[in-house]
Amino acid sequence: MVKQTRGIWAGALALVLLLGLSVGCGSSGDDEYAERMAAEHEGDEPVASGAAASTPDGVVEAEDVIYAEVGGVPVTGYLAKPAGGGESLPGIIVIQEWWGLNDNIRSMARQLAGQGYAALAVDLYGGQVATDSEMARSLMSESMGHEADLEENLRQAHDYLAEQLGAARVGVIGWCFGGGWSLRTALMLPGEIDATVIYYGRLITDRERLATLEMPVLGVFGAEDGGIPIESVREFEAALNDLGKDAQVLIYDGAEHAFANP
Repeated sequence: MVKQTRGIWAGALALVLLLGLSVGCGSSGDDEYAERMAAEHEGDEPVASGAAASTPDGVVEAEDVIYAEVGGVPVTGYLAKPAGGGESLPGIIVIQEWWGLNDNIRSMARQLAGQGYAALAVDLYGGQVATDSEMARSLMSESMGHEADLEENLRQAHDYLAEQLGAARVGVIGWCFGGGWSLRTALMLPGEIDATVIYYGRLITDRERLATLEMPVLGVFGAEDGGIPIESVREFEAALNDLGKDAQVLIYDGAEHAFANP
């Protein structure tokens, strides 16, 4: 599984390299999704030491930054960049799992920075981080009742990278809850997002909506994931193929939900 996970991470980076490197409660559907996620994560707890064991390539610098203001409230994220990388680095919006902006996602941002990117890990939970699956479900369900705020959060994350940091190209990557929002960010900003990576995220399969996508798309899924039905993954893949999109969907046999989390 370690080899498999590393290979998938490398595949995601390969897609994001297309950015031009120069140096993962509302409707009944939401309730059903929350139920599936709760079943997949039953008994899980985030482990900071797993993420800490993954070190980036090269020297990076990282800091907390205010990148947005939503509803009059400043939003703080985690920005990682290669040390001494200068300006105009390609940017990546890094979107949390259902746990929140925790040590694992901060580690992922640093690993991307080690590849030469300005990686902004966003916060969709207002500074809260789950320590168990019950809390994670509550935070995710609460956030899903304020989708307009999440959209504004991510729109400003893009603007922060593109305007304040001068990123000529901006990609987006997310896992689980964040994987779904990686896709939604691409749909929200089809002309501004330059590459999209979806790790086992909630999918949209409506062809009219997917037709607006203009960027390369990489989807990474597990065949044994009960939270993201394999049927929806196949439907998503077929729709993108029929639309002639630059897309690749990878499904790994034997892999369950959240298999990229150390």
